[in-house]
Amino acid sequence: MSTSPALLLVRAAHPRQAVATAAVLAAAAAVSGRPLREVVLVAGTVLVGQSILGWADDLTDRPRDQRHRPDKPLAGDALDPGTVWFALTCAVLLVVPLSVAHGRLAGISYLTLLAVSAIGDRFLHARVLSFVPWMVSFALYPAFLAYGGWNGVGTDSPPTVALTVLAAALGLGVHVLTALPGLVHDHEEGERSFPLVLALRTGTPRLLVGASVFTGVATVAILIAGRTVGLS
Repeated sequence: MSTSPALLLVRAAHPRQAVATAAVLAAAAAVSGRPLREVVLVAGTVLVGQSILGWADDLTDRPRDQRHRPDKPLAGDALDPGTVWFALTCAVLLVVPLSVAHGRLAGISYLTLLAVSAIGDRFLHARVLSFVPWMVSFALYPAFLAYGGWNGVGTDSPPTVALTVLAAALGLGVHVLTALPGLVHDHEEGERSFPLVLALRTGTPRLLVGASVFTGVATVAILIAGRTVGLS
């Protein structure tokens, strides 16, 4: 029994990461005191944005996935790349007005975040500087929330330096943790990403423990900073 193209598109969008990111950002918006309609707008914007990044990632990695991950929708003939390109284009046309609806500065922050993530994944994924787009994009999330508003009217309150730095640190930890399952294939492909370089020096088990602790500490520090210094 064949899977419908719609379900295959959802799978190619990295749905777990998309939903988790949208839920975390929406929760952060709610905790910061944003009204429900703005919380929903945050969740919708981030969900569309993360889907764009998921599709772009699978399109970029298609040749590699055909060698190592034939179960992925784009790796075989189950999902046509043209279908994904069409969905991605539609999502880009949707995410721009969604981002602008948060206000000018918030919209610029989020669209910059998406651009940095997509370009970084395309050009730095296999290099030792692979952590840079992750840290930069995560550092922009507080700006997206702090400047955010409704109906194109945002605020002029910048995010606190503490939360921006901690968010960047969280991005580093998340990058390492999400890269760990594919390090063997990365090594076979001759790549030298930042997590792979660390794993070759420390060993994967130690890197897993260290990255988990680092990410956990960064998460707790963000929660503490959010309660003390606040978002903006």
